[in-house]
Parts: sequence; C-alpha cells; structure tokens
Amino acid sequence: MQSEQLVFSIFLIFTGAAVLATLALYARQSLLVAYILLGVLFGPWGAGLVADIGLLKDMAHIGIIFLLFLLGLHLPPQKLIKLFGEAVTVTAVSSAASAGFGFAAAALFGFGLVESAIVGMALLFSSTIIGLKLLPTTVLHHQRIGAVVISILLLQDLLAIVALLVLQGMGRGTVSVADAARLAVSLPGVIAFAFLAERYLLRRLFLRFDRIREYLFLAAIGWCLGVAALAHAAGLTYEIGAFVAGVAIATGPIALYIAENLRPLRDFFLILFFFSLGASFDLSVLSQVLAPALLLSAAVMLLKPLVFRSLLVWQKESVASAWEIGVRLGQTSEFSLLVAFMAFEVGVIGARASYLIQLTTLLTFIASSYYIVRRFPTPIATSDRLRRD
Repeated sequence: MQSEQLVFSIFLIFTGAAVLATLALYARQSLLVAYILLGVLFGPWGAGLVADIGLLKDMAHIGIIFLLFLLGLHLPPQKLIKLFGEAVTVTAVSSAASAGFGFAAAALFGFGLVESAIVGMALLFSSTIIGLKLLPTTVLHHQRIGAVVISILLLQDLLAIVALLVLQGMGRGTVSVADAARLAVSLPGVIAFAFLAERYLLRRLFLRFDRIREYLFLAAIGWCLGVAALAHAAGLTYEIGAFVAGVAIATGPIALYIAENLRPLRDFFLILFFFSLGASFDLSVLSQVLAPALLLSAAVMLLKPLVFRSLLVWQKESVASAWEIGVRLGQTSEFSLLVAFMAFEVGVIGARASYLIQLTTLLTFIASSYYIVRRFPTPIATSDRLRRD
C-alpha cells in the first residue's frame, strides 16, 4: 500500500467511523458494530474505497497487543495465580463442549469428518477483543468478573496456539515434536525473563526518571512490544507476551499512569482492527453459507453463556456474575478466523467450511457486542447508567 493510499484509507476509515459512530450513538447502538459495518461498506467486497487491507490488518494487530498489555497492568500476579485454578477447569470443560457442539452441527450441515472437526475447533474460542474491549477498566478489573474473564481468555489463547500447531502439522503430514517441546518451555521462560528484567532493570529506570513523562511513555511502549516480540520468537503469540509484560509491572506505582496514557493509542489501532474485520469478508459467498452461519451463530450465543454459567455456578460463583461472564464470552474469536484461514491454506478444509467459520465469527462479533453494550456495564455503553470507563 503506497503512502498516498494509506493516508487516504486512514482518512476514509476515521471520517467514516466518526459519521457512523454519531449515527450509532443517536440510535443507541454499539460502536463496534458501526466499525465492522463500515469495513463491509468501504472494503474490497463493498464499495472498494479501501481495496488493500493487508497493511491495515498488520497495523490493527498493534491495538490488540496494547489491549492485552493494558489489561495486564490491572492484574497483579498474586490475583491472577489465584484465579487460574478455577479457570483451568472452566476453560477445559467449556472448550470441549463448544468443540463437540460445533463438530455435531457441522456434520448435520453436510460437512465431512475433518471439516466438522475444524469447525468445532474454531468454535471453542471466545473473542479476546470483544471480551476485553467491553470490560470497564476502573470497575470490573478490580472485581472478580473481569479477572475471571481474563483468565479464561488467556487459557483459550494457549489452546489456540496448540490448535494452530496442530493445523501446521496436518499441512505437513506430522506434528513437530520440536515445536511442541518449545511451546512447553517458552511460556515459563518468557515469564521469568519479564519479571527478572522488570525487577532489576525496568523498575530502576522508572524510579530514576519518573518525572520525565515522555520517557515513561516511550519506555512503556518499548517494554510492551519488546516482550511481545520475545514471546513471538519463542513460539507464543504477541498478545501473550504483551499481557506478561503488563502483569510484570502491575504492582509498580507507575502502572496506572501508563494505563491511562496508552488508552487512546490502543483505541486508534482497535478501530482499524474492527474495520479490517468487516472489510475482510467476501460478500459474494454470502448466499452459500448464510443459513448455516445464522443457525450456528444463534446456537453459539445461546449455548456458550449457558455452559459458562453452569460451570461457574458449580465453582461457587453467584448466578448473576456467572451469567454475565458467560454472555461476555458468548461469541467466537479472532482466533477462529486464523483457524479458518490456515486450515484452508494447508488444504485441510474447503472454501465453504472456511467461509462458514468466517461468517459465524462476524455475526457473533456483531450480535454479541450489541447485546453486551445494551445489557452490561461497558466503556461504550449506550446508556449513561451502564457506561463505565
């Protein structure tokens, strides 16, 4: 994408987002839905005003990295470790239930054994972006609901890494033992590096130059992206590395200042993310998968909250909290899109199964974010009563 095209695309995206956001607020609708629909309208399969979205996707990924970093800043290690015991059981059982339902549903729609298994794999993830973007940072992060949501999403991220490794192995005909072994040691290694570097280097720099706000801002960005890059090099995701970077400095006095100042930067890139999500879908295949995708989306948004509520109530959560957590996790994920793209590229599934996963993800993104914004506290709630930063 040439520089002139990039500038024009950014202009169209943010001008269009401002217009649609204004209409959405007057109509008391979700801003995330407005951003996705803008991508559909302006993208290569709509009006074609933004035809090349490859660079925009790469830029949008930075917003996801910052989002995980900021969330880590609100979760001290002691609190996070305490929640993982509950989250492991809930994540394992809910993932098995979602994958089993997805497999059965795809088989009923006439897909083969392998394609049905891939559809089931795609449905087991909930969206990190929807789940965390719609969490108030000054309320729920200091309560149990936000912490449980984050713990489950992080464990699902680890499952996503395993799923992508399996797909790579299916493309090659075998799963690499070396890749599996590297995954087993990479996460503890990244965590150890982050906490040691924070304790013996970063903390001293922050204390030495805490009056120079520009330095704190730059150091925080460098720390976030540096640990994210290290995690990616170790076979993990950028998002997991960014979250570890945030947790490592969560107990420091500078954490809240960093979180407040990076929030506008995060939002800039996340608007690009939701635009590129809408722009990526090929409208010409809509008729091929619309009916099964509608049924699958409705089932996902009904069954996932019920499964999470049952499991969390069994884990002694209150019914109200368990239901809210279930609803916030009641959609498919951006990792579902990665599964669809990779499985199609390596020849494991056909185009129809890939488009089914993509459209189901898009529909659940739109419907889930709309429902959450209308029903629960979020930073972009349409009601003053529910708006929480």
